[in-house]
Amino acid sequence: MLLALAAGLAPAGGGPAQDTRPNIVVIQTDDQTADSLRYLANVRRLLVREGVSFENSFASYPLCCPSRATFLTGRYAHNHGVLGNEPPRGGYPALDHSSTLPIWLQRAGYHTAFVGKYLNGYGESGDKRVIPPGWSDWRAALRKPGSRSLLYLGFTLNENGVLVEYPRSRHNYLTDVFTQHAVDAVELGASTGTPFFLWLAHFAPHAGRPLDADDIQAPGVTLNPRPAGRHKDAFAGEPFLPPPSFDERDVSDKPPYVRNRKRLSALQIDAIREAHEQRLESLLAVDEGVAAVVDALRETGALANTVIVFTSDNGYLLGEHRLTPDRGKGSPYEPSVRVPLVVRGPDLPRGRRIVENVSNVDLAPTILSLARAAPGHPLDGASLLPLARGQTKTLGRDLLFASSTFTAIRTERWLYVVHKEGSKELYDLRADPHQLRSRHADRAVRGVRAELARRLALLRTCAGPRCRRADLGRPAR
Repeated sequence: MLLALAAGLAPAGGGPAQDTRPNIVVIQTDDQTADSLRYLANVRRLLVREGVSFENSFASYPLCCPSRATFLTGRYAHNHGVLGNEPPRGGYPALDHSSTLPIWLQRAGYHTAFVGKYLNGYGESGDKRVIPPGWSDWRAALRKPGSRSLLYLGFTLNENGVLVEYPRSRHNYLTDVFTQHAVDAVELGASTGTPFFLWLAHFAPHAGRPLDADDIQAPGVTLNPRPAGRHKDAFAGEPFLPPPSFDERDVSDKPPYVRNRKRLSALQIDAIREAHEQRLESLLAVDEGVAAVVDALRETGALANTVIVFTSDNGYLLGEHRLTPDRGKGSPYEPSVRVPLVVRGPDLPRGRRIVENVSNVDLAPTILSLARAAPGHPLDGASLLPLARGQTKTLGRDLLFASSTFTAIRTERWLYVVHKEGSKELYDLRADPHQLRSRHADRAVRGVRAELARRLALLRTCAGPRCRRADLGRPAR
């Protein structure tokens, strides 16, 4: 029987069967809003036009480390246990590294590579040369002692167990170094004779040092990203067109941490405008890097059989609801939770746009489905391939959002938020997409509020298939 099976897998020439599973490349940015995708010409040309765009993609826990842990595990934060960026309840030490996506892919025969920013706190205690399990090729940035973020200039990488210093120089700009390592990882992966998986985790457009000499600093706006020298002032004078929620006039329906904030000052608005420009400028190197990775895939002959995913770990607030960049993430508001998500690859349609709500909890299941690999634990998310291929129009489930201060449920129409200090918010997203008027005290929707509260109670403790259940009738949609 085994000989017959082997014969059936072998090609006509009698050699070993060729593995036709796709290579998978995930390019992830840090703190990028979905709206900023329109400024990235290469991403639009090479990925959006050639693939599937998910226009309602969200970060379930809109903060760097919990979001990345969700990507690695396919689980909501209450199941993977990373509940912040810092120990003891968050950061690199909080994740169980024995059951993650690269391990499952490696077991399935994939060559796995990481380049970029890993989980917050990586390499800050113990041996800085440590490599988490599951990675065949490892090139990760380290924070300087005492720094709360990476440096765009003057940094250290752990390159497969060797610490390499990159002195401060315009030739050693962090995003460009990540891109070159990603190109090298593609070339190495393509040479292995097996399918490969690459996670390229950029730091941009996250705020980071060193400061630009002309940065405008104001209360709540103290640190911007550092663009590459060639992109400095590329967006100077770019029209700043914030949404209606910017510096919101009436926040009486919001929780105390918003309600107690003053209107933005003229200096703060100028600083936010500068931050907006520098965030876009920092993304230009990422955009060039996307083209470089695609070129490397093409030159190695791997592009035709590679799935490319472009996304961000979370979004960012720039003055919406009076929230300055010091509170730019970790809230339930649209710019904080909404992220870009584009997928290009063989057997995927070109130029398709999908409006179904999806989440970063769905990325690991999608990758495992592409790789025909098995997870090491139950997954909370669902594969997006049926949506991308047009085999279904809906996944038929609600989405859970959470942070250290709130839990929330999102349906096609409603967002219901419960804050730990007791306040609540309820938004009709069809009528009020900018979340200007919470209807939590509106008696006309008390039935909707009660139904959403019931379903949120189920979601906040769900695990595996229970996170994907479809409630009968779904009156709150």
